Formats: sequence, C-alpha cells, structure tokens
Amino acid sequence: MVDNNSTDGTAAIARQFPFVRIVRESRQGVVYARRRGFDEACGDVIGSLDADTDIPVDWVRTVQRIFTEPAVNAVTGRVQYRDITLSGVVNGVDLALRRYFAWLYPTAGPTQGANMALRQEAWTRVRTSLCVKQGFHEDMDLAVHLGEAGLGVRLDERLRATLGSRQCALDWAEFRMYAMANPHSYRLHGLRTRSMWGAAATVVVLYPLLRFLHQGYDAERQKFSWVTLLRGELVPRVNPATFVD
Repeated sequence: MVDNNSTDGTAAIARQFPFVRIVRESRQGVVYARRRGFDEACGDVIGSLDADTDIPVDWVRTVQRIFTEPAVNAVTGRVQYRDITLSGVVNGVDLALRRYFAWLYPTAGPTQGANMALRQEAWTRVRTSLCVKQGFHEDMDLAVHLGEAGLGVRLDERLRATLGSRQCALDWAEFRMYAMANPHSYRLHGLRTRSMWGAAATVVVLYPLLRFLHQGYDAERQKFSWVTLLRGELVPRVNPATFVD
C-alpha cells in the first residue's frame, strides 16, 4: 500500500495485516502514488485498483485467467457505479462509451486505473516515457504509451469492479476539469479526439443531473431520497488530475 501523506488511520489499520507492505511516497498525487506502487510491485502482473474500488472475490483469478493469453499486455475492465440513483442507466452509458473508445483506439483504449492490470515487463518498458502534467489522467497517458510501444490495452468485460461516484460531488469547475482531462490526455499525444471531446462535453452538461442523482441517493435504502438530498452531505474525491509538482 502506498501511503501518499495520509493523515487518518489508514496506514495504522493496514499495518495490522501481515500480508500488507506499506511504502511512503512523499510527492503528493495519484500520478506519483500509483507509479510508486507499480515500481514496488514484484509480481509478473500488476493489478491496479482505487481506494474506493469494490471487487468480486474472483477478481485476481480473472486477471490470472486473462493473462494466460501471451498476447495480452494490459487489460482494463467494466465498471459499475454505486451511490447514485438510476445506476443502471449510468452504468449502461459508461459501458457503451468504453466499448466505443476501445474500438476507436484499438491499441490505446482508455484504461481505468481503478480496474486494470498490466504485465510487469510492459510497465518496465514504458515507465520512463510517461508524462507528468497537470490536468490530464495518468491512467490514460499510460494507455497511450503502451500503444506507442506496441503493447496495447484490451477491454475485457470479465474484469469487473464497482466504484464510488464521488466525482459527482465535485464543484462544477473541478468536475469540468475532471471530464475534460480525458480528451486532453489524448490530444497531448496527437491522437484524434473529436468524439472524446463530444462525450466529455455532454457529461459536463449533465453535471447538474448527475450531482442531483448522487446527492439524493440513500445508500442504506439504496434508492433516491428527498431527505438525503436536502441534507446535502457530500464527500467529494480529490481530483486525480491535480497534484503537487
């Protein structure tokens, strides 16, 4: 586990488990923390999850099964969102977009850092060429560099994970930056991004609705609640596209 300057009891809890090794990364931000974790990993295949990722009990077994195929160098999977009303609709749209962009970028399909895996040797080949820039997504940058190295990323829907929808709790400016970082990450590398800009802009336009659906979701009853909405208790995530240089 990478301790990226945490101030709560997370590291102390992790130390209670003998199978957990904790390393410290003082440079603040997901871009540094994830890379440090990848560098410290010692297996043939590196799995990547976020702090709020829930995975099925067979997630590791699924990764092992996928990588029995020698041609697979990196894989990203299907995600579902919790903590949001009409999650079925949101998940359906998300999957449709992932399938489309996997088709549009056959060697550099967008990876999801919260649900992905890659070979250790693939990481070793591209790690020194990766970009460190504000306002872009480091997992997408990784996908582009893997594609440029002839390694490629595959979308495999057998690899499933459930994520929180805390990005909907960001204020409008932060949410806009979060969404627009998707096409920006690809434009930096000279890839065509018209469709991705369109998708990102649509998501930004839908921000008020998404925030409404997230803020009004009653996790205990697993449905929309006006009481929950009016209570207005939101816990936004840190925008992963920002970090300390």
